[in-house]
Formats: sequence, structure tokens, C-alpha cells
Amino acid sequence: MKELLTYVAQNLVEHPEQVSVNEVEGDGETVLELRVAPEDMGKVIGRQGRIAKEIRVLIRSVAQRSGKRVSVEIVD
Repeated sequence: MKELLTYVAQNLVEHPEQVSVNEVEGDGETVLELRVAPEDMGKVIGRQGRIAKEIRVLIRSVAQRSGKRVSVEIVD
């Protein structure tokens, strides 16, 4: 999941070298923390959060196929 999120985020932003993803294990769920350059934050979130919502749906659906629970947090 981490690699997929990194790939998607790097293709959305102007500064792909500043994209980082941290994986945090929780209670039966993995949280992926996405960090991008401050000027790229709008490109990852999108208008009214649409792009962020679609990224979360994509990652969640791929995780469900492998029987895992994964959520995505966009951190500034």
C-alpha cells in the first residue's frame, strides 16, 4: 500500500522528491501518513477534498482485497 500511495502522490505534485509516506501500525489498522511540499498540498487534497477522498477510496479498496484495514492521513 505504501508504494501505491507514494506512486499516486508523486504523479500529482510538482515536487515528487518531497513526497514521503510513513506507515503506522494501530489497533488492527494501518495508517499511512502522507507528507508533501506545502505548495503541493492543494493538488493532493483537491477542490472540496475530492482528490483526497478518491485516494482514500483507492487505498482502502486495494487493502480490502488483501484482507487488511488501511487508512490515509494527509499531514502538513
